[in-house]
Amino acid sequence: MATLRELKTRIGSVASSEKITGAMKMISSAKVHKFEASLKQLVPYRSKIKAIMAHIMQSGSDFSSPLIESRHEVNKIAFVVFGSDDGLCGAYNINIFKAALGELKALQAKYGPSVNIDIYPIGQKMAKAVNKIAGPHIRVVRMEGVDSKMEADKVNEFTHSLRDKFSSGEYDLVCVEYMKFYSMSRQRPLLETIFPISGQTLLEGADNEVSTGLCIFEPDANSIFNAVLPMFVLSTMQEITIENKASEQAARVMAMQSANDNAKKLLEGLQLEYNKLRQEGITTELLDILGGQVER
Repeated sequence: MATLRELKTRIGSVASSEKITGAMKMISSAKVHKFEASLKQLVPYRSKIKAIMAHIMQSGSDFSSPLIESRHEVNKIAFVVFGSDDGLCGAYNINIFKAALGELKALQAKYGPSVNIDIYPIGQKMAKAVNKIAGPHIRVVRMEGVDSKMEADKVNEFTHSLRDKFSSGEYDLVCVEYMKFYSMSRQRPLLETIFPISGQTLLEGADNEVSTGLCIFEPDANSIFNAVLPMFVLSTMQEITIENKASEQAARVMAMQSANDNAKKLLEGLQLEYNKLRQEGITTELLDILGGQVER
């Protein structure tokens, strides 16, 4: 049975843990709101880009780009999977990894078990996980400076690298697995095909932005399309990165909330045990005093 001193020490330790988890929850919550604001700022930019491309695609003008050309045979795939560099975010990385395993199996079923897949893990936690599934046809590729905390410039540099490798034919397909942010309590793993870009992706959500008026393209529709398309890809990767950051922090908020609740329950139990033990000690002392007086 624990002594009063031991219980007091445990109560102090649990109380400190409660304060720490509460502070971490507040910090992560503030970061979620920051990333939500960044996503809202990105929406007008992406909407305008989609509107321009939708105008061109619906005008009947001739346009082409190597970024929208599907390969007849898919021999090599780049598979980017986002995770985190830090822990204490619950089952966040596990859920993404499980979803990624399912998507990898689907790709192998679709293009054959001999298709070569290069996995680009984003974050130390995801890198450790995917290293376990490396094999003859699955290779793990790490790029310096590419992590879950990378800023916009590094995201653009990484995207340019993937685009160049797709354009040169090194990759026939480029996919990204990440955690899409819906709300503080709801995030879902999602797979997006970055290259080749489908017409459906370009037109999705752009209907409200397209006017029915006549458009004149200068210098020509194809030049504008090829200038705007890379901007669309960059904005997509920026959005994916921010969504993933927001999801990570939201998962951390929920994990810290759970830890905080558990700490409170444990603290209440320890406090109750401490009070009972203290009361027993006081009662014993009183009985000893009364017993001594009776003997006199």
